[in-house]
Amino acid sequence: MPYRSTQAARRELSALAHTQGGYFTAKQAAVVGYGKRHLDYHVKAGNFERVERGLYKITAFPPSDHDDLIRLSLWSRGRDDKPQAVVSHETALDVYGLGELLPTRIHLTVPRSFRKRPPAGCVLHKAKLTSREIAKWEGFLVTSPIRTLLDIAETDSVTHEQLHRIVEQALANGIVRRTKLVDAVNRQTTVSRISKVLNLSG
Repeated sequence: MPYRSTQAARRELSALAHTQGGYFTAKQAAVVGYGKRHLDYHVKAGNFERVERGLYKITAFPPSDHDDLIRLSLWSRGRDDKPQAVVSHETALDVYGLGELLPTRIHLTVPRSFRKRPPAGCVLHKAKLTSREIAKWEGFLVTSPIRTLLDIAETDSVTHEQLHRIVEQALANGIVRRTKLVDAVNRQTTVSRISKVLNLSG
């Protein structure tokens, strides 16, 4: 697509980047009319920063609160240029403000067919997530609060006491409803540690 030197094109790219913490991909830029030659020009002019191959950021945008998660989301994009990774486990707890685990690594859930090697400090979990198990955040996707609690309950990263506090906090803050959490636990084929937290039989 030819480059459109118009305010409309700039506004469109800026609006898109705004939803992604200031970041955009080369393919996204091409859709609004910015070709490689013009991207190179704006990088040299200091308007854009080339973050990695095919990924740019508008330099005027300040860092986002979840800058690292947005970058990893865009890093995970497939051939269709759509992100495949979903923030999950301990990192999702941090996004929701649950618990005090202070994770040292970023946890992402990706499709089983995902083949990219994770960057340092990133842990990939492979699973098939349904649309109901995914929530939209500003610039990235995150596992739903219920899916996050179920994932955490299946790991050894938290003690029973920590899990109890996290679940109680999620219920008290209205992040999840007890009835929906109970339903989700009862649908599991294996007994979750949350069953004990909720005082469910079995």
